[in-house]
Amino acid sequence: MTEEIVEYELGDVTLESGETLKSAVLVAKTWGQLSVARDNVIVLPTYYTGTHEGYAPLVGPGNVFDTNHYFVISPNLFGNGLSTSPSNAVDSNSGPRFPQVDVYDNVLCQHRLLTEKFGVTDIQLVAGWSMGAIQAFHWAVAFPDLVRRILPWCGSARCSPHNQVFLAGVEAALTVDPVYAEGHYDVPPEAGLKAFGRVYCGWAYSQAFFRESLWRQLGFETLDALLSFWETDHLEWDANNLLAKLRTWQSADVGKLQSLEGGYEQALSSIKAQAIIMPSRTDLYFTPEDSAVEVQHMPHAELRVIESDWGHCAGGPGREDAAMRQLGGAVDDLLG
Repeated sequence: MTEEIVEYELGDVTLESGETLKSAVLVAKTWGQLSVARDNVIVLPTYYTGTHEGYAPLVGPGNVFDTNHYFVISPNLFGNGLSTSPSNAVDSNSGPRFPQVDVYDNVLCQHRLLTEKFGVTDIQLVAGWSMGAIQAFHWAVAFPDLVRRILPWCGSARCSPHNQVFLAGVEAALTVDPVYAEGHYDVPPEAGLKAFGRVYCGWAYSQAFFRESLWRQLGFETLDALLSFWETDHLEWDANNLLAKLRTWQSADVGKLQSLEGGYEQALSSIKAQAIIMPSRTDLYFTPEDSAVEVQHMPHAELRVIESDWGHCAGGPGREDAAMRQLGGAVDDLLG
């Protein structure tokens, strides 16, 4: 299987906010071979605390995203430390000076990568978990004649009020650390990062996950061991990067694209792509009820709930076998 890391220089990008992301670079990974017609493409935008490697358990010959037939590309979000981010931007955009980057800014730049670099003529599927799902919705609205199918799992077409409250809470846990210093830190704000991870853990899984001690299936002997893992895992992330992506997440709303008329409902109704929308039954912040509202406004969409007690993390690539089988079945149904 052919694999490649691509670093695509975009130059200065004018953002939806009117600000400028200077000397922007989009990093992506590709798997498989692009067809002569350049139309066998699957796009997997990255999620909040992930890079392109997060999708690796689902990509390959005969896998959920089958490289025997498809050219799979995973573009990294701005702010994730690979594509242009507070941690690697030019000085005028670095750290707390990083501009507001919306979901549509990411999608429009990803479109440039696919069309300018690869000459893509058709996208067979845009799919993704969590923030990857958010981007899939935005792709379908922004490019209705290019995107044939979407499969957003454990995500939404906009950031709901309850989701906003959740994000405000984890942000507060990070920024209350005095070392954070409004983003002007000289050393990582470790107390804030650990608090961010500990608070996030309570939202990532369901009540049943904790009640039934399902964390033991992840190899943890105690609940404290799970919490410690979440603390340590978030120490690996740059604080300003986490907050830049969080603000991108908060910006999510398919009705916000400047070239669109109307709002959220009209944007959803404009989607031409065939769609299977897959929330997790027990997700605490991307709920099946919110997904049902979205599907009502989409002309070619099916709601197919992932049955799992793993909450939002049911959708984590490769994490729960039963959930991944449900996902694989939906991919087969869309592409078959």
